[in-house]
Amino acid sequence: MQANLSLYLVKKYLRFDKSQPFITVISLLAFFGVAIGLTVLMVAMAIMNGFDKEFEKKLFTMNYPLSIYSRTFSPVTQNDLETLKANFPSLKFSPYISTQVIVKKGDRLEGGLLFGVHFDQEAQINSIVADAVRGKTLEKYDLITGSELAKHHLLSADEKATLIFTKNDPGGMSLIPKMKRFNYQGSFHSGLIAYDKAYMYTTLDSLVQVLQYQEGTFDGIHIYSEDPMNDIEKIRKTLPADLGIVGWWQMNGNFFAALALEKRALFIVLMLIILIASLNIISSLLMTVMNRRKEIALLLSLGAYKKEIKNTFFYLGLVIGGGGMLFGMLLGGIVLWVLGSFDIISLPADVYGTARLPLDLSLLDFCLIVLGTSAIVALSSYYPAYKATQVNVLDTLRNE
Repeated sequence: MQANLSLYLVKKYLRFDKSQPFITVISLLAFFGVAIGLTVLMVAMAIMNGFDKEFEKKLFTMNYPLSIYSRTFSPVTQNDLETLKANFPSLKFSPYISTQVIVKKGDRLEGGLLFGVHFDQEAQINSIVADAVRGKTLEKYDLITGSELAKHHLLSADEKATLIFTKNDPGGMSLIPKMKRFNYQGSFHSGLIAYDKAYMYTTLDSLVQVLQYQEGTFDGIHIYSEDPMNDIEKIRKTLPADLGIVGWWQMNGNFFAALALEKRALFIVLMLIILIASLNIISSLLMTVMNRRKEIALLLSLGAYKKEIKNTFFYLGLVIGGGGMLFGMLLGGIVLWVLGSFDIISLPADVYGTARLPLDLSLLDFCLIVLGTSAIVALSSYYPAYKATQVNVLDTLRNE
């Protein structure tokens, strides 16, 4: 009986009242305010997640999921590599030697980081390098560079590029920087300009000879893992004391912490839009209570329960706010589909790593948006519903 009365009154109060059209206008503003706020929040979170995933994918590839390094001056050895392969057959390994160099061509100089790798093993764990070396047979002193580095030096296939190493050779009365000419064979494009301007790859044998490493020794080992956050602890337990291991997320911890903080701040700021829209719900319900005060007093005098009156206005707020939420979810879905299906917004790929607007609305974010909006709508509906039960029946009927 209580529910029937409450639902009847909700339907009645939702109808357009010619005597008080302003109440309907405020209700519509509340409806569209909640809808637009929820739509903006969905799109903003999808874009933030999209950029996070895009940067994560790029950094995951170029920084490698896991990297083993030496804690001391002793190098990583072939025996260490074989032990890891035996203990973790499901993982992929690529030993490397790295050194800082200066690329010289004519009068142009550019600093960079040179990796010596086995290209067949490196291609299994680095898709960007795999694309760059596909169809090529790379030999000793062949060189693969980032696309920006190749563009800066105007390098073409089989052209010579001189690399100046930090290792010095004795010459007369002084030390002379070691220099070696490499054959440029192609370039890679990672999508992140910081890597495309600095990273270079050559064969492991090349750096072994130039830097005079012993055979079977490396600076470290890159590891590809599908679940690096769990595998890092398993591998750490098997490593000797002089070897350490680091994950890609640890090498970029500050960057992703800043992104997470920015995402939380954006969520809070945009939730304020819905909070502001909910003020219209409070306003419209309070005006309805004031306008229907005589009717409420009459219902209470005829035996209606305060709970029925309270439920009436609470349901009325839920209908306005809940309807806005449903419309906002529908509108947000349409906006995300349009942005994802058509190139309405194009981005500079050298800055953002992608030319298309990345979108990825996670289920967790969607649930948080819905729960947050529902809480705001419910709280906004509760106060006017409570005030409706505080109508003084005798004074209202006597004076009105």
